[in-house]
Amino acid sequence: MAQDYRDVSFADRRAVLRGAAAGAALFAPGAVLAESGDLAAIRKAVEANHPEAVQRLQDWIRLPSIAAENRDMEKGCSHMMELARDAGFQHVERVPTSGHPGVFATLDAGAKKWMGIYFMYDVKQYDPAEWSVPPVEARLVDKPGFGKVVMGRGAVNQKGPEANFLAALHAFRKAGRKLPVNLVLVAEGEEEIGSPHFSEIVRRPHVLAALKKCTGVIIPTGWQSPATGGVAVNLGAKGVIEFELIASGEKWGRGPARDIHSSEKARVDSPAWRLVAALSTLVTPDGNMPAVDGYMANVRPLTPRERALIAEAARSMSEEDAKRMLGVKSWIDDLPWQKALERLASAPTINIEGLVAGYTGPGGKTVLPGRAVAKIDCRIVPNQTKDEAVAKIRAHLDKHGYQDIEMVVSGGYDPTETPEDSKLVKAELAVYARAKVPTTLYPRLAGSWPGVVFTGQPVGLPAGQFGLGHGSGAHALDEYFVIESTNPKVAGMDDSIMGFVDFLYEIAAVG
Repeated sequence: MAQDYRDVSFADRRAVLRGAAAGAALFAPGAVLAESGDLAAIRKAVEANHPEAVQRLQDWIRLPSIAAENRDMEKGCSHMMELARDAGFQHVERVPTSGHPGVFATLDAGAKKWMGIYFMYDVKQYDPAEWSVPPVEARLVDKPGFGKVVMGRGAVNQKGPEANFLAALHAFRKAGRKLPVNLVLVAEGEEEIGSPHFSEIVRRPHVLAALKKCTGVIIPTGWQSPATGGVAVNLGAKGVIEFELIASGEKWGRGPARDIHSSEKARVDSPAWRLVAALSTLVTPDGNMPAVDGYMANVRPLTPRERALIAEAARSMSEEDAKRMLGVKSWIDDLPWQKALERLASAPTINIEGLVAGYTGPGGKTVLPGRAVAKIDCRIVPNQTKDEAVAKIRAHLDKHGYQDIEMVVSGGYDPTETPEDSKLVKAELAVYARAKVPTTLYPRLAGSWPGVVFTGQPVGLPAGQFGLGHGSGAHALDEYFVIESTNPKVAGMDDSIMGFVDFLYEIAAVG
């Protein structure tokens, strides 16, 4: 399928625009939207609402709710509720959890079908010293090769795409048009710490009952490739586990109880070196494969269909662009492109996010640390579970004599999968095809999102990502999201909003 849409730019779509909207937007509507007569009115509303939509996104970025720091979580929840009300949701509810609160909202447009929408209102931490602009100022910046972008923490992950979805709902209302589907919104404030309490929200009886009526669930995204304009429709995602491993003189019974002078290393054990030794047992000597006892026992190999999808993706995606965006020159073991993609989709990982011990400031400080911490994340694949992986890592450490190493799990969830023939995937592919966006089907996202809460029981719905537009820098410095695109292959804000409009019409029409 992907080759049918390869190398087709947004500019090429001018030829297929119809009616009053012709020439006004780089967007080709679906038959249901075009035949409804609503296209021109909704497009006009999107354009009229553009300044308001930009301001809405900027205001949201300026409120950085950070679960890991317990920063402004109640403010973030309240703001999420206000955004939902402003977009037309009639019922908006704060949902308490054992951690930070979530939001449940419904919009009943009197339509025949329901669609689920997943939002996160939290963002990752940031270090202002690393950024070229203040990270929560939401400054509009001219970015060469992209156009006007909004730069700030959460711009693409996920407030930009989510704000565009909300802007689509505002456009319906301004145009005086009814939504073609009813909506169920569930939002959490803990996605960036592994969604430890999100299932508490979804499994509340009235929330579960609302979701059960839905065709599927999406999280809005904006992941178009700046090189091709292409997107991947992921049929799942790896699961994730986040935890800390802690070595201390106190727990070990050896080494210092606090930092001491480094000259004492001649006669005192080091918790930092003990942690390094423990970590080295978790992976193969090159650090590239888990070596935890029994860890790979339940890993499901790629199916023939998954291998075929990856082979097609390898033909349609640029290895050179991927390496350039990541800043790497080679893959593990110098793998060829297709094998690297297969590994990305299928390999479990045990990754060190960070190591903290002793003094980490400028210059040296001769200490022997009394405590050392490794921040770890694991990506797990189908037939593995979070609980199984955690238990095996704990048992492995104990077996190898590291009973004193503390393991503190902060969050995580199992992998997720959605059938290729589901109505949700069919709707996504149809909208992308009409938009002439190069599209590949991919077995699973190498990153993670809590989709298993929807695809697993008791919900049992297809779930995935959808959206046009582009941004980058998630979890990193100078995160941005494109507002006014100068790249003809990438949608700007208005076209991204219209993509969500068409998607809702497609969900209403899909058989």
